[in-house]
Amino acid sequence: PDIEDYQYRIRAIDFDQQSYEGKKNLYLPQFYKENYDFVQLVLNNLSEEVIAQYQTEENTTMTYRVVASRRRLMELLNIMTRDEISENYKVKTLREELNTHFNTAIFSKCKTMGEVVKRQLKQMLQKHLQQISK
Repeated sequence: PDIEDYQYRIRAIDFDQQSYEGKKNLYLPQFYKENYDFVQLVLNNLSEEVIAQYQTEENTTMTYRVVASRRRLMELLNIMTRDEISENYKVKTLREELNTHFNTAIFSKCKTMGEVVKRQLKQMLQKHLQQISK
């Protein structure tokens, strides 16, 4: 996001670890030590309302990207759902942590990391997708 005309980018999970790790916090960049200063900057200078606004803007941007590249994304997600990207115990751990985090059981049926990724994208962007469809 831009804050007072400055662009800040925080470090995300390493590509080779994505869709492999079983712990939820490894997918949340606010917990990376490299991002600590940025997290503190946000917490010290932005209100919860402004943070929520930036989150909404970011989710809307992601939604437009999903819509624009939906065929390629679906091909990728379908391949990921059939692939054994990670170990079963890591899939189980992540889906349980996500169920707890979102207070739901929608991840319980996920058997692969690809299914978890697909379900999470749908969970996170569904409301924005419905707004675009209108």
